Amino acid sequence: MVQKPQSQFKHTSVKANTRCVGLNRNSDRGMPYETIYGASMIRFIPLLIVFCTALAACSPAPAPVHLGPDGKPLPKLYRISPSDAGRIEYNVLDSVNALRYAAGRNSLTLNAQLNAAAATHSRDMSIQNRPWHFGSDGSSPIDRVRRVGYQNHLVGELISETYETELETLGAWAEDPVTRTVLMSREATEMGFAWHQESNGKIWWTMVLGAPANYTDVR
Repeated sequence: MVQKPQSQFKHTSVKANTRCVGLNRNSDRGMPYETIYGASMIRFIPLLIVFCTALAACSPAPAPVHLGPDGKPLPKLYRISPSDAGRIEYNVLDSVNALRYAAGRNSLTLNAQLNAAAATHSRDMSIQNRPWHFGSDGSSPIDRVRRVGYQNHLVGELISETYETELETLGAWAEDPVTRTVLMSREATEMGFAWHQESNGKIWWTMVLGAPANYTDVR
């Protein structure tokens, strides 16, 4: 798989019930001014050198630059800490709703059950080392939302294997016609969003959208 944290992106979606899954010489002493000035500079330069050397010795060493095989600096890894969870969830929710508002769609709310289903699948994709919509036990997106007690309608599931941030990932979903279809569903009212990050920095993102039980697929 990926051996360095370059900007890579694998994403897909599944829709429920479908397969889309800067010279002066004058001088009062008869000496050209520039000679006096020059002598002053000759005395000053060694002092300046000593000062700069001492200053350099006190300065911290620059951070090492890690280069990839192509000789270019590697991008800094995006690390997620446990304290980031709430911030990430609501950043994504607000961003999704901004996109939906611009497209004339209703806003979504976070649903704890859909969050749980998304978290389960993100961990499972990491175990399988594969970005797809089936669990290691053969479960489908519908199976996973039912297991966490979600009784409303599953609209769709978006997934990604990447080193990118949540908003970069959302941006990619919004640009791709297939994943955008799920993201902009007219009937979706609820959203679940979760992730699993490996020690090498790779992140497995999952978003699940749901709708009322009387859902009608109108896009």
